[in-house]
Amino acid sequence: MRHALRAFRHRNFRLFYAGQAISLIGTWIHQIALAWLVYRTTGSGFLLGLVTFCNQVPLLVVMPFAGLLSDRYDRRRILIIAHALAALQALALGVLTLSGAIQTWQILLLGFLYGVIMAFETPARQSLISQMVGSRDDLPNAIALNSFLMNSGRLVGPSIAGLLLVLVSEGWCFLINSASFLAVIASAVVMRLEPRKMAADGTSLLAGLSEAASYAWHARPIRMFLLLVAWLSLTATPYPVLMPIFAKDVFHGGAHTLGFLVGSAGFGAVIGTGFLATRPNVLGLSRLIAATSATAGIALFLVGVSKIYWLSLLLMACLGFGIIVTAASVNMMLQTMVEEDKRGRIVSFYAMAFLGMAPVGGLIAGSVAGHLGAPATAMIGGGCCLLGALLLSRHLPGIRTDLHRALSPMSGDG
Repeated sequence: MRHALRAFRHRNFRLFYAGQAISLIGTWIHQIALAWLVYRTTGSGFLLGLVTFCNQVPLLVVMPFAGLLSDRYDRRRILIIAHALAALQALALGVLTLSGAIQTWQILLLGFLYGVIMAFETPARQSLISQMVGSRDDLPNAIALNSFLMNSGRLVGPSIAGLLLVLVSEGWCFLINSASFLAVIASAVVMRLEPRKMAADGTSLLAGLSEAASYAWHARPIRMFLLLVAWLSLTATPYPVLMPIFAKDVFHGGAHTLGFLVGSAGFGAVIGTGFLATRPNVLGLSRLIAATSATAGIALFLVGVSKIYWLSLLLMACLGFGIIVTAASVNMMLQTMVEEDKRGRIVSFYAMAFLGMAPVGGLIAGSVAGHLGAPATAMIGGGCCLLGALLLSRHLPGIRTDLHRALSPMSGDG
């Protein structure tokens, strides 16, 4: 437990953490309100998937270039600009909703713009963490604590959203999110950061991306873990697309039922990231990744089977635990292994795998749910996720050998 909070020794990380804590609650309030608005007004599982697709598909397309820019330019400045634009996007959505003028095409367009903004924000924010702590030893803990924070927001935000949606309309939830971005902007402005080594900017964008892609592909642990995260994101992570259908059609509830289902997954994720924060380093994570990705697949499959509300809440907690521990563990290992001048690009590849594949999975899940129903879709996704975990397990001996060499200064195995 003495390792759990060591990243808080760094002033910059404490500032970042406080700002993010406020902003992330607003973001989750926004996402739950948006999902409820779409399903309440359209009753379409396909449109739920399409909204997720438009929100996140820019991550898949724009992220590699955004990662390169975060290696070549000031990451803090990119972060501030991105959050300011995100605040304006949420403000526009809130005003349109409260005025009664909101239409589906506007939701899709604003969602796409938000995705473009987040494509630039994500690699800048993730790779900026190494500058905040300035220590390779404390970096895994900082990443784990950041994941803990993000998933605490997932736990608290949906619950607050469920209560807010009983009292006020979705538009006010969007305005609350818009205001919450100011906190993270303020925290970034007052940080004091050391200068860092920049990636060479004399090469073209494509050459810079090709260099990082070759680096990632020829390192077996990086390649295999990125493939696993992409598969996990495609098959298991899109579960929020299905949750409004489970809440309304399977359990015959309302917005509060949706909030508790998603919040249970957030609770499991909080437990998982809290566990990761107690680890002194990244050694042994490769075996954990195989186990937790299998846990996510099994839990999602059983969510599709269950017709008992309390059991589904428990399974959702297991699902959230499995997804986030897998993803956060991969992030911890990648950022510990990677060279600083390639960090933004490797982080962007990770974000493409984890966040960029989610819209594709969401679109598939929404389409399948429209034909087969949400329970069958959950069972199919869970089974596919489990197969990916079993495939990784077959390659673990070779991966652990490579990790042992890469992390040899830390001693032990991966």
